[in-house]
Amino acid sequence: MATILEFGPFRLDVDAGILFYGTAPTRLGQRAVALVAVLVEQAGAPLSKETLIEAAWPGLAIEDSNLTVQIAAVRRVFEDLAGGAGWIETLPRRGYRYVGPAVAADPDRAPGLLTPPALTLPDKPSVAVLPFSNLSGDADQDYFTDGMVDDIITGLSRINWLFVIARNSSITYKDRMVDVKQVGRELGVRYVLEGSVRKIRERVRITGQLIDASTGAHIWAERYDYRSDDIFALQDEIALSVVGAIAPSLRRAEINRIKRKRPDSLDAYDLVLRAQPDVDSGMPEQVTRALVLLERSITLDPSYALAHGNAAMCHHCLFLRAGLQEVNRTASIRHARSAIIHGQDDALALTWAGFSLGMDGHDRAAAFTALEAALAISSSSALTYILGSVILGWSGEAERAIEWSEQGVRLSPFDSWAWAAFDAQAMSHFHRGRYEEAAHAAYRSVQANPAHSITHVQLAAALTKLGRLEEARVAAARVLELHPTFRYSRQFLGVNCDPALATSLGDALRAAGLPE
Repeated sequence: MATILEFGPFRLDVDAGILFYGTAPTRLGQRAVALVAVLVEQAGAPLSKETLIEAAWPGLAIEDSNLTVQIAAVRRVFEDLAGGAGWIETLPRRGYRYVGPAVAADPDRAPGLLTPPALTLPDKPSVAVLPFSNLSGDADQDYFTDGMVDDIITGLSRINWLFVIARNSSITYKDRMVDVKQVGRELGVRYVLEGSVRKIRERVRITGQLIDASTGAHIWAERYDYRSDDIFALQDEIALSVVGAIAPSLRRAEINRIKRKRPDSLDAYDLVLRAQPDVDSGMPEQVTRALVLLERSITLDPSYALAHGNAAMCHHCLFLRAGLQEVNRTASIRHARSAIIHGQDDALALTWAGFSLGMDGHDRAAAFTALEAALAISSSSALTYILGSVILGWSGEAERAIEWSEQGVRLSPFDSWAWAAFDAQAMSHFHRGRYEEAAHAAYRSVQANPAHSITHVQLAAALTKLGRLEEARVAAARVLELHPTFRYSRQFLGVNCDPALATSLGDALRAAGLPE
């Protein structure tokens, strides 16, 4: 979650680099906000010019006058909005210090503008599976424990009548002491499954308990002991037990839907588990590392659909963010097709594949055939809705893109891919001329993933249309810092952007200072 520093009427989102006045973002740019952050984090302490310059211009040799200009900009904002010209004190020949209102830090609270509304319980039974505790005494076994939970979530998600929170939201509770009632409120679910895994040599012991989050009452608890070469049967048994605890009258045909084809090689499965965090990062360096493991997995099991799906996503990332090389586009499509051939019962593999076919293959019909198949298998697949919304957004289908993105975020409120849903909302509101809503969504996207250049692209475009050109240029500069070779015409060509959207976005981005 984002770290928020509150002082007077201001809230500073440190991770996103945005200073809010109440619920509205201020006009301060990236370097000024970096100065505010270091000053208020060390409120009352004198900070040298060298320390402040390193915070705002890391690794650069600059004149003191640059610091003076940025401090003056911060003081103007404090004075204009809160009468706080004296909140930053000058220490002659030394530096500055913050002497304004007391600073409160809240690591779990986002600015009011971005705070989601309270979630209501869905009409059907709803469950979140929290990260299991790793009791093996070996931190290297965390990936095994997380993979066990992932498969339980996948099994439960195959039940159409059950609303299942995606793993990317439930994982945010890892290594935290939690109150299941609070988890139920935050995620909007009635039931919470928690447990532990102890893996010692060839044996695995899993304990699990299902709790009614509205009352704290235990619905079900069980302990399982298996040999580690039986872990797939173990995962199915746990998923079946949870489903049975929620609805004892479930028809046998529905229960059987949980069971699915497993990869033939446990080693191939293990490699995919190890690669997954780097795949999810969406960053070129990390996905390149993940591809090494995924290619080994595919060598061991050429029909492993999820390995192919993840590989497709890695090549998609490299295509869009590492030079638009045709070799990556071709590889993305090839792996996507293999994922579809071998993954007819694997919602995640179909989701990755559909996204690559839509974004890199420019085949929207094939993409949504795969995505709809994924939803038929797992109606609670948040990632399917999120990635589908991105395809719809670039295709110019604004209203449907917003609908899909909102559904994805509802299924997984804290998803690591939520930034992509907000990005789809931003471009869709922009396409419909709703620039305030576009800016709002773009700020949420930046907050969710400040390291991804495309979030700042949408922000620059929306701010330009609102006449806030100075702020738009700050966002545009951030795009080029994160992605120096960015050219919007190449981006539009790479994703097969809707012509009307490309024209309006291009005009705005050109005005913001981004190169064509």
